[in-house]
Amino acid sequence: MTKLEEKRRDRAKLVADARAILDKAETETRKLTAEEQQKYAAIFTDVREMGDEIKRYEQQEAAEAELARSQGTSGARPDPADAGAAAQGEQAQRDARKRELRAAFNRFLAVGPQALKPEELRALQSDTDVSGGYLRAPEEFVASLIKFVDDAVYIRQGATKFTLTQAASMGFPSLDTDVSDADWTTEIGTGSEDSSMATGKRELKPHPLAKLIKVSKTLLRTGAVGVEELVRQRLGHKQAVTQEKAFLTGTGAAQPLGVMTASAQGISTSRDYATGNDTTSIKFDGLIGCKYNLKPQYRNSMKTRWLFHRDGVSQIVKLKDGEGRYIWQPSVVVGQPDMLLNIPVWESEFMSNTFTTGLYVGILGDWSFYWIVDTLNMQIQRLEELYAATNQTGFISRSEVDGAPVLEEAFSRVKLG
Repeated sequence: MTKLEEKRRDRAKLVADARAILDKAETETRKLTAEEQQKYAAIFTDVREMGDEIKRYEQQEAAEAELARSQGTSGARPDPADAGAAAQGEQAQRDARKRELRAAFNRFLAVGPQALKPEELRALQSDTDVSGGYLRAPEEFVASLIKFVDDAVYIRQGATKFTLTQAASMGFPSLDTDVSDADWTTEIGTGSEDSSMATGKRELKPHPLAKLIKVSKTLLRTGAVGVEELVRQRLGHKQAVTQEKAFLTGTGAAQPLGVMTASAQGISTSRDYATGNDTTSIKFDGLIGCKYNLKPQYRNSMKTRWLFHRDGVSQIVKLKDGEGRYIWQPSVVVGQPDMLLNIPVWESEFMSNTFTTGLYVGILGDWSFYWIVDTLNMQIQRLEELYAATNQTGFISRSEVDGAPVLEEAFSRVKLG
């Protein structure tokens, strides 16, 4: 069993433990005690954290498989034993060197520089200026970064994407009103005349998105964790996050139009579904209605997904159908997402987690009907001279992007009653 399979098995067990707490209280026809509520919350926190960890394992395996394909290899991870001899020798040398430096520094503190050999004195001399160096303790620095888990972004994964190379915008026709049904008539009849068909036009015009940061040249020169690479990675991620937020809640004014924004140009209020939900929480009947608010062609699409905030998921995992069965289906298979009513689920930190009357708290849709247009793929420009006076280097990230839902009937929003 692989590490990823173990994580999925452990997560499934946690979900079962949480459900056992709910089942016990339900069997005894009572509410959860304070202790049970605390235990349930702790278990579900572990479930979410383990879910994030599973996603990281899956991303790592996907990256390794992609690298293997590009290099024409099988994709199997290298045997640690094969790489071991040289690496172990180098590590042993580094460890021995650290011990020597610490011992030399201790002698220096106890006796003074006369206790050190010339080569030890040079090793502890921090700078290279022969006219006046200074002594310091050797620092052990772990060349890795302690940071928070990045929030996941999904919509670009499922959307239909276009890249403009010459024009400033992309227009596309739309069938706004269809022809009425055909008429039964005679052999030579033509049926009734119909003038109801109407077409329209939508336009996507990429908008500029940019960010500037300045970094100390000294930090760039001496950083042990690859500062420049870190800067580039963070700028790229923040571009993705800003776009994701706009794909969800953007107004369409100098930015993309989001799926959670009610608009005649995107998804109107006719695609909201609130029946069955109450004023503060999502209910089973509301989710069933929201699902069947979509035509089967959209429900059965490979690109169809639910999207909720994790607080919304926390409510949903407690829901049961009319037979007393939980409707949430946690994944226990490598590479497969959690399921809700047999449709995969995405969790986004950028979805609303305010549960109040009239608010949107989730959406179901075929995400191939969200279109994204780029004219400038994300670029990072390095500014060497502009901030030279302050001994800094500037980094500007730029992109140009627009997006909008192009067919509202492919989406159904979860709204509180």
